[in-house]
Amino acid sequence: MALDTKHEDLQSLRIDRSHRNDSEGEPPTWARRYILGGIAVVVFLGLAAIGYRLFAPAPAEVEVVRAATEGGSNDVGGIVLSAGGYIVAHHKISVNSKVTGRVKWVGVEKGDKVKEGQVLVRLEDDEFRAQYLQAQGTVENAKAYLQELQNGSRPEEMQQAQHNMEEARATAANDKITLDRTRELYAQGVVSKQALDDATAKYEADQHRMNSLQQSLALSKIGPRAEEIARAKGALMQAEGAAAFAKSQLEATTIRAPVTGTILERRVEKGELATSQFASTAEGGPQGSVVALADLNDLQVELDIAQGDFSRLKPHQRGIVTVDAFSDLKWEGVIAEMSPEANRQKATVQVKVQIEKPDEHLRPDMNATVKFLADENKSASKEPAGAVVPSSALRDRDGKKVVFIVSSDGKAVMKTVRVLQQRSNGYLVDGPINGENVITSAPENLKDGQSIKIKGQSS
Repeated sequence: MALDTKHEDLQSLRIDRSHRNDSEGEPPTWARRYILGGIAVVVFLGLAAIGYRLFAPAPAEVEVVRAATEGGSNDVGGIVLSAGGYIVAHHKISVNSKVTGRVKWVGVEKGDKVKEGQVLVRLEDDEFRAQYLQAQGTVENAKAYLQELQNGSRPEEMQQAQHNMEEARATAANDKITLDRTRELYAQGVVSKQALDDATAKYEADQHRMNSLQQSLALSKIGPRAEEIARAKGALMQAEGAAAFAKSQLEATTIRAPVTGTILERRVEKGELATSQFASTAEGGPQGSVVALADLNDLQVELDIAQGDFSRLKPHQRGIVTVDAFSDLKWEGVIAEMSPEANRQKATVQVKVQIEKPDEHLRPDMNATVKFLADENKSASKEPAGAVVPSSALRDRDGKKVVFIVSSDGKAVMKTVRVLQQRSNGYLVDGPINGENVITSAPENLKDGQSIKIKGQSS
C-alpha cells in the first residue's frame, strides 16, 4: 500500500508537455538573426587574421647605426673634420724568450699591471746553470796559466839552476885536469890512445852541459816569451767570452718586463716549451712569445682618412676624442703621426692621434671618433650643425636625398635630408635626425612605414 502511494506521488511530479505551445521556450526571430550575425563576424575576423598571417609580407630585415650629431654649444671651436677609427697602444710589445726552454713558472695574468724589470716567466735552468759553471772553470784555468807565465821562474828555481851550472863547471874543470894528465901520459907512452880519447870526450861533454845549464839559467831570469804570454791572454779572453755568453743564457731563463705597462695577453702555461727560433701555431707546440703588454697611459687613435679629406689636416692639429662605450666622455688629442704614404686600395692616408690624458675608461681596439678642430686664430666659420650618417644610409628618392630611421613601433620612417659635407665616415647632413637609429642596409624597395626587423635582434 505504501509503494502505490509513492508511485502516485512521483507521477504527480512529472511535467505535462501535451499542452505546451510550439513557440514557447524558443528565442524570437530577430534575436536569432543577431546571434548568427555575430558568429559570422567572429568567423570572418578569424579567417582574415589567419589570411594576413599567411599572405602578408614578412618584415624587412635591416641593419642600423646610431647617427652622430655635431655642432651646437657643446663643440669646442670649429670642427674641420670628423673621422672614426680605433684606439691602439702606441707601443705594443710581444715579450719573447731569448732561449729555448720549458716554462717552469708564470707570474702574471691578463690585465695585471707590471713594472719594468718585474719577473714575468721563469724557464727551467738546470742545463744553463751547468754550462755556466763549466765556462767559469775554463776561465779560472786560463787565468792561472797566464799568471804563471807573467810571474816567471821562482827564486828557488833560479837558485837551483845556478847551482847546477856551478856543479857542471866544477866537473868540467876536474875533467880538464884529467884530460891534461892523460895527454902527458900518452906522450910518454904510458896510456893508450883510447884513454886519451875518452878523457877528451868527457871534457867536451862537460862543456856542452855547462853551456846548456847556463842558457837555462839565463832564460829563467828573462822569463817566458812575450808571444807566449799574448797567447795565454787570448785564451783567457776566449774563456771569459764563453763564460759571459753562458751567463747571459742562464739569466735569459728569467723573463722580465721590458717596460712598465699592462699585460694584454698571456700566451704560455707551465710545462709548455718556449723558443727563440721556430714558434709553432699548433696546439702544444713551441711558443715564440710568452706575453704581450703595452703602456695604457700611452694610447693613440688610428684613423684612415679619405684622400679627399686629408688636405683639411696638418701635423699637430688638435681634436676631441670620443668613444662609443662612453659617449658622454671626451678626451683631448693631437695628431702625432701622418703616414708618409697613402693606401692605394682604400684611397686613404693613415693618421694617428695621441690621446693626451688617457684614463681607465679607454681600452685598445675600442671604436673612437675624433673631431678635428680649426685653429683658434683662424677666421674660418664653424662647421654647420647636423648629423653624420654612413654613406650606405643615404638614398635617392624622386631626386631628393633621404634616409630611413627606425620608429618606436618598429617601422621604417623616411626623412628628407640635405648633404652639407662629405666625411671620412660618411656625410654630414641637415635634417630631422637627432641621434636616432639610421638604417644602413635594407632591401632596395624599402618603403616609408614598412615594418622592419633589426638584424641580430629577436622579434
